[in-house]
Amino acid sequence: MVRFVAAALFTLIFTAALAGDLEDGVAAIERKDYATALAKFRSEAQQGVAEAQYNLGQMYRRGDGVAQDYKEAVRWYQLAAQQGFTEAQFNLGVMYNKGEGVAQDYKEAVRWYLLAARQGIAQAQHNLGVMYDKGQGVAQDYKEAVRWYLLAARQGYADAQYNLGRMYFLGQGVPQDYTRAHMWFNISAVSGDKDSVKNRDIAAGVMSAQQIQQAQRMARECMNSNFTKCD
Repeated sequence: MVRFVAAALFTLIFTAALAGDLEDGVAAIERKDYATALAKFRSEAQQGVAEAQYNLGQMYRRGDGVAQDYKEAVRWYQLAAQQGFTEAQFNLGVMYNKGEGVAQDYKEAVRWYLLAARQGIAQAQHNLGVMYDKGQGVAQDYKEAVRWYLLAARQGYADAQYNLGRMYFLGQGVPQDYTRAHMWFNISAVSGDKDSVKNRDIAAGVMSAQQIQQAQRMARECMNSNFTKCD
């Protein structure tokens, strides 16, 4: 089963550089004063502040202090995304992928995922891999799917690690390699994912004891290197 990240990013943006209404809006969210947060974010969003536009989109998507409204969420995400705000770009990809607030459009989902993926958002890299894996919005291309899964997997993203294990197990986009399949399933299983544990054990069933030991060693080296030595 191909893993797809269906949930949008829900993080509210706050950095030391923020000030004024935007900072006040984040503080209001933290104390669940949604009416104040909405007013503060709207004030900044209407002046073109991307972080505020994104956060306003988050409030409409979740229904925090307002009636849940996917169309309004999309409108604010688009304004932030057009300014290069990566989290908004990813969330737009999810909205188009699922048809929330907009007509379902895989090509448009791919376009927004790609923008966020190129800026290093692991969830976007993973979902872009899924689109190539399934041939949704793009021509099916297993090699391209593997490329994007690997980028996300090296950021520690468990679903991408799981999907990489599946690609190696099936020999899709890469030569079939049960040792590497076992390695990636094992890495993903560290997060407690039951499917990864199950598929790791399935792979082990067609491997020799030496291959299993090698896969376990490779998994340790990969994780100990913070995913830089996973080849």
